Order: sequence, then structure tokens, then C-alpha cells
Amino acid sequence: MSSHASNRARVIPLRPVPAEPAAPSEPAEPAPREPLWRDVVGEVLRRERLAQERTLKEVAEAARISMPYLSELERGRKEASSEVLAAAAHALGLGLADLLALSHRRLVRQERPRPLRSRTAPRRTEATSRYGEVRLAA
Repeated sequence: MSSHASNRARVIPLRPVPAEPAAPSEPAEPAPREPLWRDVVGEVLRRERLAQERTLKEVAEAARISMPYLSELERGRKEASSEVLAAAAHALGLGLADLLALSHRRLVRQERPRPLRSRTAPRRTEATSRYGEVRLAA
């Protein structure tokens, strides 16, 4: 028995397909790409190592990881486990929390500034709920 029904699965895109503008008046500016975690952590590790004027070999030996692997981490080519990140951080005299904090600062610097709240619109300081009037701290 042959069936004429197709065995092909229907593909549903995970991201909505952007609608094409009818008449583009000016070229659309590409959205800034969010940095990858491995890139940010790698930059922080390299910056800290260079600030201490230490070689890849010295830090890799102290962290008990291979020199090529540490190099790959610094270049953002490898996703490191938390154990490896902790070992690399400790080899540089940092804790894992320090590495995370430095990475956070790096990410915040890359973030675009958010638009400021309009100064012409009055700020809402009161609201009513089922419990009565609520005043918001200014």
C-alpha cells in the first residue's frame, strides 16, 4: 500500500520571521550583537594575566590545565566548565566571584545606554489598589 501523504515534518520557526518593509526609506541598521559569555570571560582572563605580566605557561601550570587550552579559553574558542574557570581564576589570584564580577563589568560597559525617561511626562507617585491608596517613594 502506498500513501500519497508526505512524510515530511512541518517546520515551525522558533523566531518569528520579520516582516519585510513595503518601501525601505533608509537601510536598516543591524542590531548590536550580544557578546558571548566565553568571549567576555576570555578577555577578562587574558587582561588579568597580562596585567600580572605572567606567561600562558606560568598560569596554565598553576591552574593545572594545558597551555593550549588556556590559550583557547582566552581567545573565546572554548566553553570552560566552572571547575576550569575556578582553577584559572585561582591561578591568577582571583576567586570565581571576582572573575564573575569583572566579567559583569565588561558586559555592562558594552551595553548600550538606555533611553532616559521623558522629563515632560509627570511621574506617577500614587496608585490605588484593593487595599486603598498607595504612595510610591519618589
